[in-house]
Amino acid sequence: VQLQASGGGLVQAGGSLRLSCTDSRRTFSNNAVGWFRQAPGKEREFVGAISWNGASTQYSESVKGRFTVSRDHSKSTVYLQMDSLKPEDTAVYYCAKARSSYSGSSRSSYPVWGQGTQVTVSS
Repeated sequence: VQLQASGGGLVQAGGSLRLSCTDSRRTFSNNAVGWFRQAPGKEREFVGAISWNGASTQYSESVKGRFTVSRDHSKSTVYLQMDSLKPEDTAVYYCAKARSSYSGSSRSSYPVWGQGTQVTVSS
């Protein structure tokens, strides 16, 4: 598995979690990386993305102001800091590598996916 997502768990509403996405092959330094999530019975949806150099980020309206995407090239890792978590944030979270250095919210722009990590927010 090229991309490894980790850091999920159970947290109370209002709490925080930080997810990590590590590239075992250290090949995504020139690519944008996105985070998506999928709740039971729902479509996989875009959460946020970061450009290759970290200068540009994009978020869905549902997480804007609460979630932050960042990256550390020295560790080949992209992070998703999730604050003020809500029960509706409960989902399996996936990271994905984009084809290009800048990318948006379309799943089709991300050909390489990691396995997901479960995030459960209790009320």
